[in-house]
Amino acid sequence: MKSTVNEQITRRAALKGICARTFALGGALAIPGPAFAAELTTEEARRLVDRLVGEINQVINSGKPEEWMLREFEKIFAKYADVPAIARYALGVDARRASKQQLREFTKAFQRYISRKYGRRFREFIGGRIEVKRARKLKKFYEIKTITKLRGQEPFEVVFHVSDRSGKPLFFNIFIEGINMLLSEREEIQAMLDRHGGDIDALIRDLKKAA
Repeated sequence: MKSTVNEQITRRAALKGICARTFALGGALAIPGPAFAAELTTEEARRLVDRLVGEINQVINSGKPEEWMLREFEKIFAKYADVPAIARYALGVDARRASKQQLREFTKAFQRYISRKYGRRFREFIGGRIEVKRARKLKKFYEIKTITKLRGQEPFEVVFHVSDRSGKPLFFNIFIEGINMLLSEREEIQAMLDRHGGDIDALIRDLKKAA
């Protein structure tokens, strides 16, 4: 389905407004899902990221070929990330007009695309190590700060945001050296969608090729 110029303008305007509100909230994003469960604790959120970075550390120091590492990163992403919520956020207002089948296909293609994209970024950490440093509650989610130490480079932060809005603790955002994954991917997906005149099926094909 092709969108009109007015629809594209509306989509961009909505994206700008949401991004502005997100920045003001410091990443407290309105990710769809069940009401926040008070049972999740700071320690539980920290343990989730402890396990996550432990598996990342094993992969980046495995000495295995890149393709094997990327497959492992996709497994890690699927295991620890709230993929449906992240995918829906990236699709933005266009998720409302997508069919159930399109949403399923988009989520599947998006998972492979984003896990391999960030897998390649984590692959740059070969020879280094990620260490969990601090966890704290921020409104309705938890912020877990880690430090990445690479040989011959200054340490830098990788921050995970964790929530149980999907029914269990999962991360829904990552900041690598200050770069916000959710906002970056939403902007990228919206740009890809605009290039196809709002055609969601064409967007899905693009994601499959990009992965």
